Amino acid sequence: MVVIVTENVPPRLRGRLAVWLVEVRAGVYVGNPSKRLRESIWEHVTYGVEDGNAVMVWRTRTESGYDFLTIGMNRRMPVDFDGLRLVSFAPEKDL
Repeated sequence: MVVIVTENVPPRLRGRLAVWLVEVRAGVYVGNPSKRLRESIWEHVTYGVEDGNAVMVWRTRTESGYDFLTIGMNRRMPVDFDGLRLVSFAPEKDL
């Protein structure tokens, strides 16, 4: 399963994501693509995000059971803590 959450992205990217995934709420996309399609979808997000931001989460066979990628400015930034991916909050003034 894959979940992508977008904020402030162009309508053309939202429409592109809706080709492969179901938009269950504004900017929230869910689906079950293959690994190859998931990577292709993320390439489209990377090229189309412009000034917005996005996060993609998918199920993996890791200790946490999931992995994620982010792009764009957001207070929530991924950090690696001894091999475990966590989220750190940046102060508001840094944005």
